[in-house]
This record gives sequence, C-alpha cells and structure tokens, in this order.
Amino acid sequence: MRQSTLILLLTGLVLGGGACTSTLTGDVYSRSEARQEQRVEFGQVEYVRPVVIEGTRTPIGAASGAAVGGIAGSSVGGGKGSDIATVVGAVTGGLAGAAIEDSVTRRQGVEVTVRLSSNDVIAVVQEASPHATFRVGDRVRVLSRSGVTRITH
Repeated sequence: MRQSTLILLLTGLVLGGGACTSTLTGDVYSRSEARQEQRVEFGQVEYVRPVVIEGTRTPIGAASGAAVGGIAGSSVGGGKGSDIATVVGAVTGGLAGAAIEDSVTRRQGVEVTVRLSSNDVIAVVQEASPHATFRVGDRVRVLSRSGVTRITH
C-alpha cells in the first residue's frame, strides 16, 4: 500500500511539473523586470504566423519518472528478475517523465514581424495570448531591455 501511494505521489510530481512554468506572453513581466527602464519603438505589423514554443527539459521530469518507473519495476518478480525490472522501469520512466514534462510545458506562440518607424524590420516570438492578437497592418509598440523584447498594442 505504501508503495502505491509513493507511485501516485511521484506521478503527480511528474505531471504537475508544468504548473510552475512562467508565461512568455507580451503582457506578463517577471518580478525582476518590474520598474526597469525599457527602450520603446513603434512599428507596423507586416507578417504574423503561429509557432510552437518547445517545452522545458529539466532533470526534474526525468528524475521523477525514473523514480516512479523504478519503484513500479521493483514490484515485478523476485531476485535478479526484480533487479532487471527495476532498471528497465527506471529507464523507461525517466524517458516518459522527460516527454511528459516537455508536452505539459509546450506553448502555442506567435511570430510577429514588425517594420519599425526607423524602417528596420524585426521578428519577435512570444507566447500567444487571447488578450493580444496581432494582424497585418496593426500599429504596435516594441519594448526591449537586456535582450528581452515583447510586442504589445
């Protein structure tokens, strides 16, 4: 009974790992970005296309999956068979945990190409947001600071 409770707990950690990810939309700022000066330019949207922002790949998903798989494998058979099942379960669980973490943290994004008032053309990828949809011809603001750029209306 204790083993099944531990498996459920670790499975929850693997599946819930994406809940801690931050958003990459143009309208959300990290705490460290607040009250920081940004460069502002204006421009017009020339092109918009949907993209996918890949998920995170931290050791947490793989380690959690390996723990769950190893525990599940150790309950199979006895002796050397149990040892082999533990290893196979840990490896398989690690791969599954990494894949789950990636899919849970993957985001729909948008690539926005803007012609700035300086006539330069830039493209920025940010997470898609229902509050900020961009269309060709839209007048937008481009905010930049320390290598982070976002596009807003």
